[in-house]
Amino acid sequence: MRRRTSARCRATLADIAEAAQIGRSTLHRYFSDRQDLVNAAVVDSFHVVEKSTAGAAIDQGPPLEAMRRLIAALVDAGDRLACLFGDPRVLEEFTACYKPDLSVVLPTTVSLIERGQAEGVFDPGVSAEWIQQVLWALTYTGWEAAEKGLLPRHGVAAAVTRAFESGMAVSPAHP
Repeated sequence: MRRRTSARCRATLADIAEAAQIGRSTLHRYFSDRQDLVNAAVVDSFHVVEKSTAGAAIDQGPPLEAMRRLIAALVDAGDRLACLFGDPRVLEEFTACYKPDLSVVLPTTVSLIERGQAEGVFDPGVSAEWIQQVLWALTYTGWEAAEKGLLPRHGVAAAVTRAFESGMAVSPAHP
């Protein structure tokens, strides 16, 4: 997937118009240049991931159940996560143009993780921020595995949940 993502990042507007099966003039009506299109895709991706996270209602219910809802929501938004994090140059170009405060834009799960740590559900031996990074990496890896045909799409959320719980949740035998 990384090669395909990098190839997509080098695509010209003409390449994109052809792939979308629309005329270049139609594409130019909406986006004056490639960077405008990339920026629009990044903004849209942030909104979708943010909406998915909000829909998971991570502030409600037991932390493990909330995390399972969040994982399912993030897996559903996997293509948008791939847009945002599949090629670091995409965010670098976006932030260079707009200088957004990504801590405000990126949905945070730190409060859910900290709540889980306080309740003895998630490993308190590592920072909540680190657990959040692990969650994002597992989600992206699950989505990428489905793209490569290594996992069926309908099995990604279960695989990510299992991997997350095996590594980050505190088991009864290891408090």
